[in-house]
Amino acid sequence: MKISLNWLKDYIEIDCSAEQIAEILSDLGLPCEGIEKLADDTVIDVEVTSNRGDCLGYIGVARELAAATGKELIMPKVELDESEKDVMEFAEVQIDEPELCGRYTARIIEGLKVGPSPDWLKKRLEAIGMRSVSNVVDATNYAMMETGQPPHAFDYDKIAQGKIIVRKALAGERIVSIDGTQCELNPDMLVIADPKGPVGVAGVMGGLNSEVSEKTTKILLEDAYFDPVSIRTTSRTLGLPSEAAFRFERTVDIENVDWASKRTAQLMIQVGGGKVAKGVIDVYPTKSEQKRVTLRLSRLNKLLGIEVLAEKAMKILSVLKFEPLLKDDLITCTVPSWRSDIYREVDLIEEVARVHGYDKVPTERKIKIEVVPADPRNKFAGSIRTYLNACGYYETINVGFVSESVAGLFTEGGAERHLSVRDEIRKSANLLRRTLIGSLLGVLKTNVNAKNLPCRIYEIADTFIPTEKQNELPIQRTKLALVCDGDFRDLRGVVEGLVNNIRRDAQVDFVPAELIWAQTGAEVLINSQSIGTAGVVSQVVSDKLDFKDMSPCAVEMDFETLMSLAGGAIKVKPIPRFPAIQRDLSIIVDEEIHWADIIRAVESKACAELEDVKFVGIYRGKGIPAGRKSVTLTLRFRDEDGTLTHETVDGFEAEIVRSLTESTKAELRTV
Repeated sequence: MKISLNWLKDYIEIDCSAEQIAEILSDLGLPCEGIEKLADDTVIDVEVTSNRGDCLGYIGVARELAAATGKELIMPKVELDESEKDVMEFAEVQIDEPELCGRYTARIIEGLKVGPSPDWLKKRLEAIGMRSVSNVVDATNYAMMETGQPPHAFDYDKIAQGKIIVRKALAGERIVSIDGTQCELNPDMLVIADPKGPVGVAGVMGGLNSEVSEKTTKILLEDAYFDPVSIRTTSRTLGLPSEAAFRFERTVDIENVDWASKRTAQLMIQVGGGKVAKGVIDVYPTKSEQKRVTLRLSRLNKLLGIEVLAEKAMKILSVLKFEPLLKDDLITCTVPSWRSDIYREVDLIEEVARVHGYDKVPTERKIKIEVVPADPRNKFAGSIRTYLNACGYYETINVGFVSESVAGLFTEGGAERHLSVRDEIRKSANLLRRTLIGSLLGVLKTNVNAKNLPCRIYEIADTFIPTEKQNELPIQRTKLALVCDGDFRDLRGVVEGLVNNIRRDAQVDFVPAELIWAQTGAEVLINSQSIGTAGVVSQVVSDKLDFKDMSPCAVEMDFETLMSLAGGAIKVKPIPRFPAIQRDLSIIVDEEIHWADIIRAVESKACAELEDVKFVGIYRGKGIPAGRKSVTLTLRFRDEDGTLTHETVDGFEAEIVRSLTESTKAELRTV
């Protein structure tokens, strides 16, 4: 924000140089980005953080300087010479979206003459880089820069029936903004409308159809409070930045709206003549109570590492208008309406510290760093990352929230079975996720769109499952999830390899299971204990996430259970002395027969010499009856005490084939 020193001195009598003022503001948390010397003025450019919307006006900056220097804040005297006509005779205001428009005021000014601004007004605006338009428009800009509250002037005669409606835009509605931008509105955007249609984009910019012109003689003056997130979203979507939007999206003082409206009306009459109608239309649906925050002196001194006397802390909080009350060790403060950033004890401590002076907090030349052993949990997570990276998987980090549409794809009961947060920053995706798979599929989709294939990704993060009891914290479990665009067998191999890397003798099984998100699903068992689920993503999920010509695969496992496997004794066997004999076996079975059924049949008649069974592939096609499939597997036999003969292995194989025939009705496939 650019600050003209000539203008600033209207609100505080300060005789410091521009450099000294810049240093004071920097110490207060408003760092200087540059100082520009003009012919008869000096302009300081300061950076205002997004949580300090109160400092986006000269009065706010002067208030900060007053607190730091002990000078008095000089507020403009606002007096309106009102006519006998009542404002209710001219206008009506209707708020259809009270959550997005917390307050709306309207005043009527008659008899204005629109023309050039006086020199003093032009100079002040031009000093801070604002172009002079007309006396009426310049007065609104002057009031905005002074108070931090953006007003807007409508040509009253262009407002149908003098009625203002604050509502969401209708699908397909359009408006041309004052700067000539064609705005395609959508139902998520807040607009200012009259009975015929939109006349302005709320908090962003007025419409060309209600613009003040040289023919304007009557003004409808708007001052309002709009939801910061709504304004920011609309401004970004339309690509329509403005000084008003910049302030509204950083929160304006809802209690100051009427005073700012009076001040704007006063300035308009001063430069354009006319009279303001008696009274104001002030629609304020829900008046909020002032916040009260407490501060412990003991906590203040402990956190800062210095002793700040109670009298000093009370004086600082008093000049900042927190109305502090001291009782024993506790200071109770009433937060001013313009300080939307204050809601915790530590916020008050920061207020005391920055005015008291950060330079008074001692520093030490030596920093002591205590070396501690690696945390077992982090060490284990690191070993998982190393293994998965070696398998070609990349780690992702996602936010812990999902949208209703994504949540409904992965949970019975949909979004209703999720915890949500009332956070104005997350209106569209505010459900705490119960599974990591939805987020990972979103990442996969981004990579597919970017043609970044093959794509194999994973995430280690917490999930949140609500309990049946009310007001009880959710069950928070850390999960490991993997998603890939490849074959499910590859994913299964990675899981089996990972588990065996953690514990070599662990038995991993994939048991068929019905999953809401999978067309083919399985429950993952380790040593007969369920650890998670896996599957090929269903067509419904693929269509919803727009995966074309692709069937992604996913698995999610409980991190704590995986960690419990680590640390077991490792059994070592010598390298086999005698050779093995391998036999490939192709059998024809019904479609409903699973690999797990085949494994059970093989193991039921397996001899001690059967060392391993491996899946090779599945064939459907010529020579295979409808409703059946050919499954090929490899059997590996080895005798630890001698060399096996083929005749002996023939007997072992015959027993296994007999078991397959009895258990799965398998038939040997011959060429």
